[in-house]
Amino acid sequence: MCDIRVEKSNNIYVKVEAEDSILQEMSDFFTFSTPGAQYSPAFKNRYWDGKIRLLNLKTKQIYLGLEKYIREFAKLQGYSYEYEEEKEFYPVDTKNLASALSLPMEPRDYQYLASSIGLTKKRTVLISPTASGKSLIIYMIIRHLLNTGKKRGLLIVPTINLVTQMHSDFKNYSSNNGWEVDKHCQKIFGGESKIPDSDLIISTWQSIYDMPKKYFSQFDFIIGDEAHTFKAKSLTSIMTKLINCDVRIGTTGTLDDSKVNKLVLEGLFGPVFKVISTKQLIERKQLANFSIKCIVLKYPETVCKAVKGFTYQDEMHFLTQNAERNKFIVDLALNLKGNSLVLFTYVEKHGKLLYEWIEQNCKGRKVFFIHGGVEAEDREAVRHITEQENDAIIVASYGTFSTGVNIRNLHNIIFSSPTKSKIRALQSIGRVLRLGENKDAATLYDIADDLRYGPYTNFTLKHYEERVKIYSEEKFPFTTNNVRIS
Repeated sequence: MCDIRVEKSNNIYVKVEAEDSILQEMSDFFTFSTPGAQYSPAFKNRYWDGKIRLLNLKTKQIYLGLEKYIREFAKLQGYSYEYEEEKEFYPVDTKNLASALSLPMEPRDYQYLASSIGLTKKRTVLISPTASGKSLIIYMIIRHLLNTGKKRGLLIVPTINLVTQMHSDFKNYSSNNGWEVDKHCQKIFGGESKIPDSDLIISTWQSIYDMPKKYFSQFDFIIGDEAHTFKAKSLTSIMTKLINCDVRIGTTGTLDDSKVNKLVLEGLFGPVFKVISTKQLIERKQLANFSIKCIVLKYPETVCKAVKGFTYQDEMHFLTQNAERNKFIVDLALNLKGNSLVLFTYVEKHGKLLYEWIEQNCKGRKVFFIHGGVEAEDREAVRHITEQENDAIIVASYGTFSTGVNIRNLHNIIFSSPTKSKIRALQSIGRVLRLGENKDAATLYDIADDLRYGPYTNFTLKHYEERVKIYSEEKFPFTTNNVRIS
């Protein structure tokens, strides 16, 4: 008799048949501590132990995408194992596909490879760096699926910027083949109708996550762009409602270092496949030469003593309201050559202030202020205007401009607010890596704050140290300069 027998329940889960003792072992194997759980009210109030259990012992179900890990568990423990694997699609000649689509550009070798992997495996997460042309990979996959029997697909993106940008990119890719994007692709965000009447729905997850299960039953494939965001509860809810989607393809520029987040993502989509690295693209001159200038602001001892013991929120309030710090950022933005993007976290108490100071001193340069309250069409207009400028400044929130926005003619980026998120840092860097007609190099200015006093090290300096580790791992060249601030 087989120790562990696994069978597909549906397009979301597999069911595991085994003795109770083996199921408990497996449950322990698939149980992980959640990063940051200690800050959750449920954990603090002892309603939750801070752990995620991927195997449900009551239903004996686990995400289908984790089947390979069940196989590894069985091999590790010496258990016999049985599972009837799903058939892959026949390999797709993506060069013939590109030719048939009459694309206005020749796809790069890794774009051919990525689209082939997605179409053959049916379930995968394609890791391809920001600015590597993920939208073309997605377009080729979608066109092939619709041409070979799939009736309706869902393309989920994290922001309204990306809804309009993806739609615009598809129009560009279809310019030579007569495929009417306005007819075949429907945009859903904000007040747009949620009733599908096209072959492909392009939507933010926020627009549809609360729709009933029946709504999602009409889709037979799902493409999740910026798939690293799909570990959130609302996105997981969408993925588990898509009962008829046997094709599940995620794309992202990077994953964080949390094992549980990676497993949830693989469970919802499928195994990870790394297409190419940022360093390789720079070496191939397909991305701009890139360097990082870290600027560490050093404060007087009296100031450091005063902020010692601040909470993280208190420290952020101090930094965002510090007039000398903000003046330094404004002067930096005004003195850089080329188009610059200034990223911030807090709209009212920081971003608005920086924008107003820059606008007052810009001497006729174009300055834009982008945040969550700005309409999608206006954000897209700013993107197009900046492409034609040589010295524009965009002051934007991380939430609106750190992910997916494609501005080729962007020369500088300033981190005016600290972040320790690997994904946010790398996605933000991606805004400045694209090549443009008047651009072959780009620079990130990473602003850090040294408020150390004795053995005390402030929160945001620790976050800066985490970013430096990321830069080293990615092999980005960087320098460090200390600047004293009053």
